[in-house]
Amino acid sequence: MKIVIGSDHGAAFALKGELIAFLRDKGYEVEDMGTYSDASCDYPDFGRPVAEAVAAGRADRGILVCTTGIGMSIVANKVRGIRAALCFNEQMAELTRLHNDSNVLVLGAGVVEEDVAKQIAQIWLTTEFSNEERHIRRIAKIEEA
Repeated sequence: MKIVIGSDHGAAFALKGELIAFLRDKGYEVEDMGTYSDASCDYPDFGRPVAEAVAAGRADRGILVCTTGIGMSIVANKVRGIRAALCFNEQMAELTRLHNDSNVLVLGAGVVEEDVAKQIAQIWLTTEFSNEERHIRRIAKIEEA
């Protein structure tokens, strides 16, 4: 599975580095789409390319990190075909895969500890979509909007 990952600066940049190492250790192919330093930057410059890569099929899933996760969520969900989910715990990660077939995970480095973020990512990457009719119907309605 190919994962694209992006972040802005500060704690998000640091957490992105930890996640990349963790995911590669688990055997995932990970492409870092920036930022590549801790210098102040604008999160849309990294959130949009990650979402576009997933939407275009150049990656199976994406992970985005900023301070709260809110900004990256907004940016990613502007891209057609993206269902980005901001998750703060393992239950949210599991349910967004089961019910929403989310294809981008968003984490807030300022609100989620590193170990929790790794657990969230692991659960999100290993949980399959339920394929239940009610969830398929709801996702179709999202795609029409």
